[in-house]
Amino acid sequence: MGYIARILEKRLASTLARGRSALLLGPRQTGKTTLAQRLNPDLLLNFIRPEVRQRYERRPELLGAEIASHPAPPQRKLPLVLLDEVQRVPELVNVVQDLIDRRAAQFLLTGSSARKLRRGRDTNWLPGRLVPLRLDPLTLAERTPPTLEEALLTGSLPGIVSVDDDAAREQDLRAYSTLYLEEEIRAEALVRNLGQFSRFLQLAALESGGISHFRGLALELGVAHTTVAGYYEILEDCLIAERVEPLTRSRTRKKLTKSPRYLFFDLGVRRAAAEEGRRLPPRVLGGLFEQFVGLEFIRLGRQAQPEVQVQFWRDPDGPEVDWVLTRENRCLPVEVKWSDAPTAADARHLVTFQSEHRSAHHGLVVCRAPKRFQLARGIVALPWHEIPAVIEEFLG
Repeated sequence: MGYIARILEKRLASTLARGRSALLLGPRQTGKTTLAQRLNPDLLLNFIRPEVRQRYERRPELLGAEIASHPAPPQRKLPLVLLDEVQRVPELVNVVQDLIDRRAAQFLLTGSSARKLRRGRDTNWLPGRLVPLRLDPLTLAERTPPTLEEALLTGSLPGIVSVDDDAAREQDLRAYSTLYLEEEIRAEALVRNLGQFSRFLQLAALESGGISHFRGLALELGVAHTTVAGYYEILEDCLIAERVEPLTRSRTRKKLTKSPRYLFFDLGVRRAAAEEGRRLPPRVLGGLFEQFVGLEFIRLGRQAQPEVQVQFWRDPDGPEVDWVLTRENRCLPVEVKWSDAPTAADARHLVTFQSEHRSAHHGLVVCRAPKRFQLARGIVALPWHEIPAVIEEFLG
């Protein structure tokens, strides 16, 4: 499989063309380096390599001297400098700020962790000087998987889906889970009890997509619930988990769920971390299908301008809606059904939601049907592979 064009590519190129520098965040192996290298930077420093990282840790000021020896090519006003996995050398950020302010260079910084960006006390992440962008695994707008089941089991990391052999893909997913999730996240988070965190990682993967119950996990792990909350924060900061907030507005209901849901960023990595095989029962596949749809909306909504926010709506004693897309003063409720022929009964919670939210003029039941069809007034059954069209229609 050759290079897969990314939706973000035009936006990144446009940002740089306007003379701005950019911070490109995304989990490992989503294709950040490949995308950045297509812009032909004049100087590239990859801080995954220990010898490169150690050199600049010792002498951050070397960056300015090296840039001075790389003048901009004729087609650029300033040299373009790519600093790959820059969170590994936070000492460089002050140097980057000075070089941006002096217009000595234009920068593209990539990183697979936002933890230091959000939490670092001594780190300057250049507010206002860098345009933040996010690269996710492949979306349906970038690649259509051969089957829905393959998407649910293998996920959508470019380096994984490009492998043709099933056994090799499984090996790569396990390696991602053990080498990256366990080693890098643990090191980033400075977790003391590595065995405890490893067990949490497996439970979090198994619980992915459900309502977060910190106390239940804490009891199973034998830790305080605040420790579990901290572990989830680590997954979120390291871009492994997507936090989805509930929609708590209602005209009549007072007991709406207020706890968030967490989704693993990739379903293949989730399965590897959960230590599940490929033969899963329909009940489990239905739950994964719901997560798949939510992840697609999150990824596509993140690239929209302005962004489309993804939430959920749940009354513990009554109806619930899997996903709610919101933008400005509009919202779109979405139910997900593991069915190729949903009925009007599958849309009943959408009807309830519409009765309580006047901005919800339409609703969707995403399913495995081959074609769209009308389920009820203002509610359509939508084939899963048409999800990208929903975002375009919602924005229109």
